[in-house]
Amino acid sequence: MAETSTTQPPADDKILVEASEARKFVENILEGNGVPKPNAAIVARCLVAADLRGVDTHGINRIPSYMARVRSGVLDAAASPDVAKVTPAVARVDGRNGFGFLAAEAGMRAACEMARELGVGMAGVRRSNHFGMSAWVVQQAIDAGMISLVFTNSSPALPAFGGRSKLLGVSPIACGAPGGNPGKPFILDMAPSVAARGKIYKAKRRGEKIPLDWALDAEGRPTDDPAAALEGVMLPMGGPKGSALAIMMDVFSGVLSGSAFAGGVTGPYDPSKASDVGHFLVAIKPDLFMSLDEFRERMDILYQRVVGSDKAAGVERIYFPGEIEQLTQEQREKTGIPFVQAEIDALNEEAKKVGKPLLVVKGQ
Repeated sequence: MAETSTTQPPADDKILVEASEARKFVENILEGNGVPKPNAAIVARCLVAADLRGVDTHGINRIPSYMARVRSGVLDAAASPDVAKVTPAVARVDGRNGFGFLAAEAGMRAACEMARELGVGMAGVRRSNHFGMSAWVVQQAIDAGMISLVFTNSSPALPAFGGRSKLLGVSPIACGAPGGNPGKPFILDMAPSVAARGKIYKAKRRGEKIPLDWALDAEGRPTDDPAAALEGVMLPMGGPKGSALAIMMDVFSGVLSGSAFAGGVTGPYDPSKASDVGHFLVAIKPDLFMSLDEFRERMDILYQRVVGSDKAAGVERIYFPGEIEQLTQEQREKTGIPFVQAEIDALNEEAKKVGKPLLVVKGQ
């Protein structure tokens, strides 16, 4: 067991942690809070995947808020999802108020199995919880050789266009496809807001300001204070377009699945009641209309034309969707995942509560 140094580095210094150590650390905490070992491995893998891709807002720093919900009894640490067929190509998943990672993983696994046989498979998920970064679900489908759509809804943070009250979730829209080059898949994972709400929580945690165009405070004024932003509303991207996309997420993930919708989802930082998050997952075989070789060749042409297109003034490189995160993952797998001391301290407090080893950091 290794503990963090008693010498506190400056707040802006980053502390590096190996991905394998982060996974082991999270698994220990989860198991110490009653999560079965196989389930803990899935949750830990998905959280660390976010940190590796540079989506630090949805990585292992979420553990304290998740554990607070477990201790409050509003998230069932021991629950495993129940999957039932509705038709040969459709599955219904009951998350049983367990971790959203487990429900989404089971749903996408079922969707891929059905798509492999029938060409298309889909799963509606109810009674779930926050499942972190959507890109890991997309990657699960890519690893199975599938195109995918990944929808989820979330707790109210956005107003409907023209409104001022929190009603719609910052619900990510995600999809993906295997690439012509296996190392260059297409992965889109984006929020319908100007910025993901997790970035505001991250700024608050690190004592940083946010851009003025991200959110409004409780009085409806632009703010660079993340605490004030969390008391107000996020701003949708593109005005009515972002608002409409958030409503679309509620239609598929909430209304259709049988989960909460129209502002009824409880957020992952609120330990007062069950979240009742809904997801909608689709897997599609890429060789439905042509051979797999032709599909991959066409994807490679698309990739090459996108990254090789004429650059605007001042632009050094054009990236394919998901490519920046992929490059970040390759780098962090070598160097480690960066954290600040306050984050390390908060994570270690969770380890201490269940008598587990503290987080091992590089160089100590």
